[in-house]
Parts: sequence; structure tokens; C-alpha cells
Amino acid sequence: MGGRAVSGGEGMDRREALRAAGAGAALGAVVSTNSATATGEVIRKGRIRQSIVHWCFESSWSTARMCDIARQLGCSSIELCPPTEWSTLKKHGLTCALAGIDMGKGPPFVRGFNNPKFHGQVVEATRKSIDAAAEFGTPCVISFTGYSAVDPDDPKSPHISSDQGIRNCVKGYKQIVGYAEKRKVTLALEMLNTREDTHPMKGHPGYQGDHVDYVMEIINQVGSPRLKLLFDIYHVQIMDGDVIRRIKALGGAIAHVHTAGNPGRGELDDRQEIQYPPIMRALLETGYKGYVGQEFIPTGDPLKGLQQAVALCDV
Repeated sequence: MGGRAVSGGEGMDRREALRAAGAGAALGAVVSTNSATATGEVIRKGRIRQSIVHWCFESSWSTARMCDIARQLGCSSIELCPPTEWSTLKKHGLTCALAGIDMGKGPPFVRGFNNPKFHGQVVEATRKSIDAAAEFGTPCVISFTGYSAVDPDDPKSPHISSDQGIRNCVKGYKQIVGYAEKRKVTLALEMLNTREDTHPMKGHPGYQGDHVDYVMEIINQVGSPRLKLLFDIYHVQIMDGDVIRRIKALGGAIAHVHTAGNPGRGELDDRQEIQYPPIMRALLETGYKGYVGQEFIPTGDPLKGLQQAVALCDV
């Protein structure tokens, strides 16, 4: 959910949110920069292109170390990585599958296309990220509806209705989607859950685009091949469920995919409910060619968690 495309702000905002919530203590995290060294590629089949989400592991590893681990595991991307670090990715032969946007102070998912007073800022931020992505070869730029409160800093302020939120988003996206088409970069509009309220990066109470059907209504009304869905399996499971049926119904409307265990947004292990191998097979059945980004918050050794997640998704 998901680095600023210009200055790396989303990664910073997410890191600050984690720290502000005392994530290490709250999650019982046991992370170490001296985690066991990966001994070989985990990806054997390679039918699913996998990516490591930068913000989830930046407290454990430097970007260079993250790149080493990605290469060792067989992942080809570090995503939502600050553009200032993209040269490091390039040195390691990696790409950035998904670029962030710079919305200034605060998380980028709060102020979005659903609120006309932010249209100028979000359109310009998206344009800058599109340019950076096109120059680096990044296929997608993340995008958000924004929160429904007219003043996102005051949840008690009047709220934008669901229907008005759709109309505002469509109007806003039509100001920028033609430019995305021209630059051949896809905007990936993310659906986020609003049920989980125990941690600032596990759920987003107040986010307007909290159901797949709602986000798809925006995408369908805009009607551009360069605006598609960021299908975050963790968020979809919480709000809508029926993950495999949804994937098959959506087909080519999915631009990018994220993972995490539910409940808790932790590892893809046996403490959580989502069965990832059949979900990955469903993606392949639809002809999906995009990336799957590992976006879980480690609660134990981050390398072991990544090894397990990458192996599970390699179907």
C-alpha cells in the first residue's frame, strides 16, 4: 500500500507510522541485520514475478542488502523504493515494479482523487511519478482514492458521499490518465481495508475505496487501459473475501498484487488464514503477467519470513 516517486516520502511515512505505533514492541518483532544468509534461489518455477516491498524491510536492511537478498531469493524487484535508491537497484540488476507518489507531509493514501481540493496536488504528484517511472522502466505508479473526510486531519469533519467520491475520482483521473497512456505507465489504484484499527499500517479507517467493487466502478468509468486495480490480497480478504473468484472475474483489470498474512499483516505462515498457492495459480489462470509484491510486516526473522513467502508464491 502501499515510497514517494520523487523523494521517497511514502517509504518514510510508512516507517514513521510504524515507529509511532511502536511496531517493534507491538508486533513482538525479532528483526536483525545479521539474519541468516540466504543460501540459494528460492524461486524455482518463476511463473510469478516477485518483488520485495521496501518499507516492510527497511528497518532491518539497507537497500543494498535488500537487493542482495532479492537476488539470492530470485526476486527481480524492490518496489515502493525511494527514487534516490533506484540507482542501487540498477547496479544489482533489479527493477522497481511499483513507484510511490509524493504527497508531502503525511501518508499518500490520505489525500487522494476523491477530494477536489487535492486534485491539483495529487495530479502533479502523479505526473512526476509517471515521469520518473517511465524513465526508469517502472511499469506502475500507485494511486489512492483518499479518505472520505473533507478535512482528513479531522475525522469529524463532513464526509464525501460514496457516489460523490466516485464522481470526484473519475474527474480527477481524467486529468492525468491520458498522460499515463502517453508515457506507457499504469496507475494502480489500491483498495484498502477500513476494519483493522490497531495499527496505522494494518488498516486505514476513513479510506473511501475500501471495497473492490467501489474501486472498480471508478476504474470502469474512467475507461482507460492505464488505470487498473492494485489487488492487495490482505486488504481484499478483510473487506470482501472470495479472493479467487474475484481474481478470476477481474482478469486483466489487475495491474499489481500485494501479499500479507491475515489477521495481523504478518508472514504468510500457518498462523494466518489465507492460502497463497491456489491464489497464485488463479492469477496465472487469468494470464496475469504483473508482479506480486511481498508486503508483510515481519514478526520474526525477516529473511526466513521472505524465504517462506517467496517459496509459497512460486507455483
